[in-house]
Amino acid sequence: MESVTLDELDRRLIHALQLDGRMSFSRIAAVIGTPERTVVRRYNRLRSRFVLRVVGLVDSRRIGMLDWVIRVHCAPEAADALAANLAQRADTSWIAPLVGGTELTCMIRTPPPGDEGQRSFFEQLARTQGVRDVEAACVLRPVAGVGGWAGRMGALSEAEQIRLRVPALPEAPDAACLADTWSEADTRLVRTLSEDARADLGRLAAATGWSESTVRRRIGQLRETGVLVFEVEVDPALFGFRIESLIWLEVAPAALGTVTEALSRHSSVAFAALTTGPSAIFAIVECRSADELCEYMSTELAGLPGITRVETALTQRRTKRAGPLLMPAMRARPGPGPTGLVAD
Repeated sequence: MESVTLDELDRRLIHALQLDGRMSFSRIAAVIGTPERTVVRRYNRLRSRFVLRVVGLVDSRRIGMLDWVIRVHCAPEAADALAANLAQRADTSWIAPLVGGTELTCMIRTPPPGDEGQRSFFEQLARTQGVRDVEAACVLRPVAGVGGWAGRMGALSEAEQIRLRVPALPEAPDAACLADTWSEADTRLVRTLSEDARADLGRLAAATGWSESTVRRRIGQLRETGVLVFEVEVDPALFGFRIESLIWLEVAPAALGTVTEALSRHSSVAFAALTTGPSAIFAIVECRSADELCEYMSTELAGLPGITRVETALTQRRTKRAGPLLMPAMRARPGPGPTGLVAD
């Protein structure tokens, strides 16, 4: 990929799209004071160079599904092939081999336990050649980073954000109710939006078999109920944040509310969630340097009550972010490696 440096217009455009991924370019242009054709040209430039992509994401809890944070310990020779195979699955996201070469993490979406009707993903993964150990923690509730990471949302003034921001969404209805009304057409709709959240109504109508007016109305319903959200995929390194750390926190139960509330306000935290497992909180932290990470851990994090243990790891790279891969998948090297993990 060609080297790209983000300028002020790029950052303002990214901030606007994080506020509303399907916002019209004409509205963005009017608020940021740039000709519409310039905004369109800049967006197309960034997207064609794989710098930026807007993706549609479904809140799994609201359609009766579960998200999991997976840690896979594996043989060094199997790590790259495993990451490549996992990246081709439609139900995986945020895949990251860790520095050291013997571990990777990812997120996986599954039906509730007992609903799969076949060998579970976790069993398949544990039986994969080269895999030594698998740890799975269920995401109970995201507590930070929902709606965009603050580290890339400082380019617009408060007045500009008010003009662009969509109204606050209401409290979502019961997840089971939404799961009962979910259709195959909905699945095709969100699959297309996961590839490109700015896909036009004609493309979405062709994918679903609905009319364009029905597509527009259904997107509105899914957004209003909090089922569908939009995320801007962009490498934090382009904003100067070159150190990405994964953090697992063991926290006393009485302090969980205090810690999660604090993490939601920390500008370094790109994502955090309450999870099952020994570590009650999982977080992704973006920093400009190792010194900045050290400062965050020894001041902001250390100042929170009830944290009894902290484990950290640095990501080597992101094999996959929130949306599906659009580039050809990496070819697995011959020899030992994972098989049987790619979904049909």
